[in-house]
Amino acid sequence: MTQHLNHFIAGKSVEGSGARIELIDPVTEQVYASSARGTAADVERAVAAAHAQLEGGAWSQLDGAQRGRLLTKLADLVERDSEQLADMDANAIGRSPMEPRRMDLPNAIANLRAAAGWANQLEGRTIPTGGYFGSKTLSYTVREPVGVVGAIVPWNSPLMITVWKLAALLAAGCTVVIKPSEETPQSALHLAALAQEAGFPDGVINVVTGYGAEVGKALCEHPQVAKISFTGSPEAGREIQRTAGVLFKQVALELGGKSPQIVFDDASFEDAVRGCALGLFANQGQVCAAGSRILVQRNLAERFGAALAEAAQAVQVGDPREDGVQMGPVAKKTQFERVNRYIQLGIDQGATLAAGGVSTPERGWFVRPTIFTNARNDMAIAQEEIFGPVGTLIVFDTEAEAIALANDSAYGLAATVWTGNLVRAHRVAAAIKAGAVGINCWSPLDANLPWGGVKTSGIGREGGFSGALAYTEEKVITVLLPS
Repeated sequence: MTQHLNHFIAGKSVEGSGARIELIDPVTEQVYASSARGTAADVERAVAAAHAQLEGGAWSQLDGAQRGRLLTKLADLVERDSEQLADMDANAIGRSPMEPRRMDLPNAIANLRAAAGWANQLEGRTIPTGGYFGSKTLSYTVREPVGVVGAIVPWNSPLMITVWKLAALLAAGCTVVIKPSEETPQSALHLAALAQEAGFPDGVINVVTGYGAEVGKALCEHPQVAKISFTGSPEAGREIQRTAGVLFKQVALELGGKSPQIVFDDASFEDAVRGCALGLFANQGQVCAAGSRILVQRNLAERFGAALAEAAQAVQVGDPREDGVQMGPVAKKTQFERVNRYIQLGIDQGATLAAGGVSTPERGWFVRPTIFTNARNDMAIAQEEIFGPVGTLIVFDTEAEAIALANDSAYGLAATVWTGNLVRAHRVAAAIKAGAVGINCWSPLDANLPWGGVKTSGIGREGGFSGALAYTEEKVITVLLPS
């Protein structure tokens, strides 16, 4: 029997007003669940519930400390159900359950607990001024919630990215309508039910499932949605910005990347190989910050390429629910076709196929981990986001050339510098145009660190205290003092 998933609006499971969406297991290609296909009418109900909580509802009466206590309770419940939530996300996209259990869920729980502390720290400030027509004044600011947020979440790390948005906006006092990916709605719906169990008032957290062209568009166009927070493709991000911009909504966009990993000849060879492989193959390469451009100093390139190809060939691909399997299929058929198309394009454009290649499984959307060597930075496989387990090795000679190659990209989300020279590490990190740079480590994520990109990788930041501030408006109040 397949699961029957509904919307979550105003504290209740709600049947949709539209059709249903079938959810496909990427391992078996069989239907395992269906979800409600949201419409503008469903969005209207959800936004109305969220807006009512800001306009005199119980949520609007809570102070930061009270919001923080609710966030702490929610963190405890997510921790209690962490294996169930990890399995929901893993099964939906064919991922090994070990990965979300070790990475996504601990990060989500940490973000909720960090946000619980931020909720009582969103302070205003007093500002000295020159007065008002010769009289003294007292000017101060207060931080107020921006309003109802439309949170549009991708399919690759659904729960973790949902919590990045949710924890910060709740700390700031906002309410939300979440639109999970149509492929992965389960964990968002379970999270909303846990928030209900924790004691959040009805309507603070709402989930409307469905397609971006319908639910996402309705959120962007709704006049009572004050901010859109989106993680996904640049193409969708551009459309969101165009639509939301008409109503002057705030927009935060995290739009993927083509992250370089720069390997200098003084780096620890073994650490760099392991780190580059992690950056390439985690979550089947379906990671915005995937370190898919491997820039290697010339005298190390041949040896490094062979070691990375060996690492790719050693990855055990299969049903991720079976013991010993390290990598499952990519999440959906269109993604399978996209990754294979890029692999063939790399071959056609003259890069050397060192491991992997075009995949033709009998069943399931399995892609072999693939490494290209002898590539150029102007090739499509080096410039365009593939979102699959495909790495492209490019040779450089000098530090200046490495920096130029790293920055020769439309994207700017993350980067890694592998080197034993600490002075060089800081110098190169400062020169790279990216939102986050790891030195001898791949894009570490922490609840206390802001996350986001530059250039085509998007605008705005999530995470850290600045992530909570991003969901507030600073209001100025000036009092004329008696003389």
